[in-house]
Amino acid sequence: MIRVLIADGLRLPREALSAVLSLEAGMHVVAQVPRGDDVVPSALRARPNVALLDVNLPGLDGISAAAQLKAALPACRVIVVTAHERPDVLGAALKTGVEGFMGKGASVKELAEAVRKVARGDHVLDPRIVADALQAPDNPLGPRDIDILRLAAQGHTPAEIAEALHLSPGTVRNNLAAINRKVGTRNRIETIRTASARGWI
Repeated sequence: MIRVLIADGLRLPREALSAVLSLEAGMHVVAQVPRGDDVVPSALRARPNVALLDVNLPGLDGISAAAQLKAALPACRVIVVTAHERPDVLGAALKTGVEGFMGKGASVKELAEAVRKVARGDHVLDPRIVADALQAPDNPLGPRDIDILRLAAQGHTPAEIAEALHLSPGTVRNNLAAINRKVGTRNRIETIRTASARGWI
């Protein structure tokens, strides 16, 4: 019997997936949790063989929850599920040692098969996400560019960014213009959107 833990911040998808997987032969959903910081305590109580973790969990993101779960319960195999097919998320998940990585576009049948494969000791990677990761352009931004753009993405003004990074406002404005050119976008909003979508910030 494959014992499954499901972690998803949204109740309806979590309960629906639990109901469907419970109907699969040889599977039993032993725990459902709505938050990333609930994963390890619940897993230590329920002792699942496989955990399905959504990337965007409240409290603690799915990648961090996966890392904590691998440390606390090494026998539990982990599949990360994501709606965002970003190469940086795939890379971060693989670094934690997860056994599976699936997109939310996967069918229930595909997810159930992934659970079975992972429980057998195989690894499962959604080919659509892997293809996107392989085709993703390299990040043209340097460490300072990333620091500046992250602060801009949080809504900080050039003056506030300058103060936070101990730069002059003029330097920040020049850097923001240079970042637009590097990313190939016309303005800061487009740059932030593009850099976020590609996992550069």
